[in-house]
Amino acid sequence: MSVAVTHDGFAKAGRSWAGLIEAATAFRRALHRHPELTWAEHETAAAVRAGLERAGIPWRACAGTGTLGMLAPAAPGRHIALRGDMDALPIDEATGREWSSVHTGCMHACGHDGHTATLMAAANWLKQHEADLPGPVTLLFQPAEEGGHGAKLMVEDGALEGIDAIYGWHNWPAIPFGQAVCPDGAVMAGNGTFEILLQGKGGHASQPEACADPVLAASAVTIALQQIIARRLAPQHAAVVSVTSIEAPSAPTVIPDTAKIGGSIRLAQSADRDVINKLIAEIATSAATAYGVKAEVALFPRYGATVNHAAEASVMRSALAAELGPDWHARDTQVPIMASEDFSYYLNEVPGAFALIGAGEGRGEDHPCHSPHYDFNDRLIPVVTKMFARLAGAPLP
Repeated sequence: MSVAVTHDGFAKAGRSWAGLIEAATAFRRALHRHPELTWAEHETAAAVRAGLERAGIPWRACAGTGTLGMLAPAAPGRHIALRGDMDALPIDEATGREWSSVHTGCMHACGHDGHTATLMAAANWLKQHEADLPGPVTLLFQPAEEGGHGAKLMVEDGALEGIDAIYGWHNWPAIPFGQAVCPDGAVMAGNGTFEILLQGKGGHASQPEACADPVLAASAVTIALQQIIARRLAPQHAAVVSVTSIEAPSAPTVIPDTAKIGGSIRLAQSADRDVINKLIAEIATSAATAYGVKAEVALFPRYGATVNHAAEASVMRSALAAELGPDWHARDTQVPIMASEDFSYYLNEVPGAFALIGAGEGRGEDHPCHSPHYDFNDRLIPVVTKMFARLAGAPLP
């Protein structure tokens, strides 16, 4: 991996703001060329740690490939944490960029390369102004956000010890560049997945009466599950239940023994998880029974809703308005969005806030996260670096 060579850019930047942003952009693109999957961010972690060492910032490993950097530990004020995530996704890149991934089946399709590079830019700027910081600042370079519960393990390894407030962000292509959302309360949904195994009795397609057809049962279960949102949950509670796959491999003249349904749930209120999961199990079992088929339901909780604390969200909105101007608020974006984030683990432990910051400008940055055509908008690096500086109480360029 050649990410480490870009540290020369940070060194050459000195105290120059323009040089710092140029170095951070080069670092981002180097990370993009060399993505690493969840819990495999070894070279990325090495590059982050080398960069912190070059800047003179003490660090310690956290949750394996995670890293905590520390600034102004003896400052008397409020201790804040700033977070950037690092892992990539198992996707073949199709952007055609000069800095496209060199690893088949792995790309930064969610912008974590940009999040990491921006936090590194902030680390360098805050280090230059460490004596001016009113309170300690911890830098959280987090692994395994993409379904790996990396934030949970960071918390368990002491990442939030002594922290008074934590702030994080995610680039969001569906929001125009120059706008953002950072509400009080839920900003992103909780999620979970489910699998339903339908055990029937296979046989010849010409003798359905001698079979218990799991394909027909799977179709009925899929339709029946739609009543959860339509009729069993209060309309004021934002939630989604999506069946995303039905597997029943067979031949044209054969009714198979089994079928399998897979799906996902999204919920704005974490308390709705138990209700939705209970209904999935009840409805799947009852619908399958009506077709003479047995249903086995497996439920997999993933992340809770990302719920901002009001005081910290207000602070973050002030920083966003200062950087983006009076029209910063993306009023057409309904929150919570139904995607999920493991930043929720941090907000369950300490006060904090999370913002979605617009990346869309009508170019490749408009492709949604997790698309093979997606690329991070590098124009966000100076914006968010200055936002972090404001949150930390550092001088601005």
